[in-house]
Amino acid sequence: MASKREFTALFIAIACVLSALYTTLFLCTLPASPATVARRDFIVYWATGHQLVQHGNPYDPAAISRIERDAGFRGPGSYYMRNTPWALPLAYPLGYFSPTASALPWSLAMLGLLIASVRILWTLFGPASSHLAWLGYCFPPALFCVDLGQTSILLLFGLSVFLRLHKSRPFIAGAALWLCTLKPHLLLPFALVLLIWIVVTRSYRILAGGAVAFALGALITSLIDPAAWSQYAFYMRTSVITREFTPCLGDLLRDRINPSAEWIAFIPAVLGCIWALIYFWPRRHAWDWLEHGSPLLLVSLVVAPFGWIFDQSLALPAILFAVSRNASQTALSLLALIYVAIEVQIVSPAGLHSALYIWIAPALLLWYLFARASARSVELPALAAS
Repeated sequence: MASKREFTALFIAIACVLSALYTTLFLCTLPASPATVARRDFIVYWATGHQLVQHGNPYDPAAISRIERDAGFRGPGSYYMRNTPWALPLAYPLGYFSPTASALPWSLAMLGLLIASVRILWTLFGPASSHLAWLGYCFPPALFCVDLGQTSILLLFGLSVFLRLHKSRPFIAGAALWLCTLKPHLLLPFALVLLIWIVVTRSYRILAGGAVAFALGALITSLIDPAAWSQYAFYMRTSVITREFTPCLGDLLRDRINPSAEWIAFIPAVLGCIWALIYFWPRRHAWDWLEHGSPLLLVSLVVAPFGWIFDQSLALPAILFAVSRNASQTALSLLALIYVAIEVQIVSPAGLHSALYIWIAPALLLWYLFARASARSVELPALAAS
């Protein structure tokens, strides 16, 4: 009869193979399917780059919609680049190529950053030869981000570099955090604690690195499109995109109470920031970004005012940390079950706007708490015996 460890290993293998197989098949068929390219989120980055190369307004909904439909987009409405102006240089090079020519290299670049992020994290957490590292390479939200051509992997990479270098290379670590400002709403409690921690520990080189990276990004943006800042400000004032439902706690709360009151979506984030301060302050002098930052990261994703399943890619550092710290076989099996559930939901008819995706962020947080508790229950008897 197979042992519990063997059963867990088999379960993990099944979950990882399913996730990797879906992504491999998708990427292999991508160059031969212009319709698939046009349906992915990637099309908005390409259309934005195309508009920038033509010296047009990258936040003009009508122009972006026209470019996307000329490329084959047939869905309702159109896609828009919601990122802040300093993200425009990332999309700019795409404008020199056709959507089919640039779609695969873009996704492969995101896949490469995912692999690099896992390798960076695993050098901190565990032995390189461990098969558990595949739980990072095959994390379903991250691979789905690769499939869609989304940019959350960039934030994951910046966060991974910060965790790896914040002690030894603080300036570089701070510069890497600039990538997290591409979607700052995802990490509000995390960012608040980070700023206070910088002041408490006088880690101002991290702040300097972030400021230099931000200034450089702003400069490149201004060179590409000098009017980008005013264009973005007008777009945010006139767009109703903030009223769009995304599968997160904030939007669910807003739509249940008053769909037109956009501020309601930020209530969980405000409460999350209050909790983060209470959590951080007693630990401020012994703060560890791996041990203490992991639950902070997961709570930030739970209370984000808006977000998508692929944004859960940012949970990966916390998941791998818990996996590497003597997580029980039961915890590992539960994690594999979560992977399979996410994979099934991704291939189901439910669209990205479906409220059915709301469970993922809380489930990952609850799993993390259970995994850390199960690890401590193993560690305590071992310490007593030693």
